[in-house]
Amino acid sequence: MNQESDEKPQSSSVSDPATPSPASPSAAADAPPAAESSASAATGSGAPADPATLLAQELVAAKKEAAANHDRYMRAMADLENFRRRTIREKDELRQFAASRVLEDLLPVLDNLGFGLAAAQAPNATPASVVSGFALVADQFRNALSGHGLKDINPVGQAFDPNLHEAVSHLPSPDVPAEHVMNVVRIGYTLNGRLLRPATVVVSSGPAAAKDTAGGQDSAKDKETVI
Repeated sequence: MNQESDEKPQSSSVSDPATPSPASPSAAADAPPAAESSASAATGSGAPADPATLLAQELVAAKKEAAANHDRYMRAMADLENFRRRTIREKDELRQFAASRVLEDLLPVLDNLGFGLAAAQAPNATPASVVSGFALVADQFRNALSGHGLKDINPVGQAFDPNLHEAVSHLPSPDVPAEHVMNVVRIGYTLNGRLLRPATVVVSSGPAAAKDTAGGQDSAKDKETVI
């Protein structure tokens, strides 16, 4: 009886191996949660990104951008080449057909020239009729050209203008003042205000007789002074 009472307290003091022992506070703080560690390992959000991976991604993006820029460049070059070819073609067409309207207006003049030549060769043609016919054709020709902006320069009696006139000689004239046009050798022309050909003119140097008289008076005065 006494032995049994002595052994019972001993058996009650032995801990059950199936019952977990409480962990110490320091051990619980040191150990990371298992769920968080596994999530970090799976997603990698808690760790810094790999530099090689970032460089690879940037390289892929740069290659895509370079390909897009190259495509835009090639398209722009193709558009520029097409524009250049179209401009050359339009310039050639303009050069070839720029005078078409002028020629259309000159065709009646050409027809009348043919009629005039045929009339001049007729047996009953007279010089007066031939001259009057060609005068009419000349007027028609001038009217056709003036309709396209052509204007003649016939500066007889006007002051000499080096911008519009080309002097071939200077001659004395008692009627035309000095540096004025006394004769037109060849008529000049302008097209819509732009000079096509200057008028070839003879310019007056003033009255020659007045100069000779003045020279004679001066020589007479010199002789009197010498005496």
